[in-house]
Amino acid sequence: MIDSGVHASHPHINGVSGGVTIGADGNEPGFTDVVGHGTAVMAAIKEKAPDAEYFAVRVFYTSLRTTVDLLLRAIEWSIANRIDVMNLSLGTTNPAHRERFAPVIARAAAKGIILVSARDAEGVPALPGSMPGVIGVELDWDCPRDEYRCRETPEGVIVAASGYPRSLPGVPPKRNLHGISFAVANTTGFVLRACEASLTRSYESVCMVLADTAPRIEKS
Repeated sequence: MIDSGVHASHPHINGVSGGVTIGADGNEPGFTDVVGHGTAVMAAIKEKAPDAEYFAVRVFYTSLRTTVDLLLRAIEWSIANRIDVMNLSLGTTNPAHRERFAPVIARAAAKGIILVSARDAEGVPALPGSMPGVIGVELDWDCPRDEYRCRETPEGVIVAASGYPRSLPGVPPKRNLHGISFAVANTTGFVLRACEASLTRSYESVCMVLADTAPRIEKS
């Protein structure tokens, strides 16, 4: 999970396997979440795939803003540490960064690593989620949290999922964190399940399982 870190002791988390902070001056061993976003994102994923190993890669510090340089370093760290699936509940709408993402996505794909990221931000294509080889996620407020929708396109499978996180006692859904970040997180949980059902883990095989097991699939 590339985000704001995690509170490992949170009852929805109950520990992680490791992590790192990607800092401007180098990598640091700590990854405690001071924003809360990463903890909520990991909780949503872990709800659907509780037996996976989780690593927190921190690129957000006191706000949900980072640089493309830090994001690319976070992806590179994940590739180097043989992470199987990367959750990126984030993205950039600056098309100038496409050429910088392309070789990193290719290196991940060559190692069978799956990237899950937001496909757009309020209708504007987002990177890397709108690029080939990444499972791009769209927001569907009408989709139940335990389901997802698939759309087959010439470029690949697009997944739509609920934008609500795991519920908190006494907190109405509209007052909790919500949005595309959690559509990505919910999708990552389904992707982890698809990895378990794939004989070989690859972008193509995982997309095939997602499409085969989706409650609803559209073609476009």
